[in-house]
Amino acid sequence: MFGLSTATRVLLFTGETDLRKGYDGLAALVTTAGESVYSGDLFVFVSSRRTSAKILLWRTGGMMILQKRLDRGRFKVRLCGSADRAELDMTQLTMLLDGIDFAQVKRPTHWRPTE
Repeated sequence: MFGLSTATRVLLFTGETDLRKGYDGLAALVTTAGESVYSGDLFVFVSSRRTSAKILLWRTGGMMILQKRLDRGRFKVRLCGSADRAELDMTQLTMLLDGIDFAQVKRPTHWRPTE
């Protein structure tokens, strides 16, 4: 089993990805984007039909791929701007994998102590 903390960086590649790619193909996309596959970050890829997603991650000893296919609906990947990738938090990742359009969710403003 593996654990994920809220401090884990999640990077969503917003373009269409050929999900026939395996470990090496997805790792090549990450490296081409200037990121380190071995950083411990989660790299999320979504298929062109937006019905499947793969998450590539490195843990001690090797790479892992997690995959999800939606039975109904599509993953909602609508982001501001034309960036080829976006950083998400764990809540947004959970909503994305559940098929929820997190861009439409209104978050409350949380109190933060002043320095």
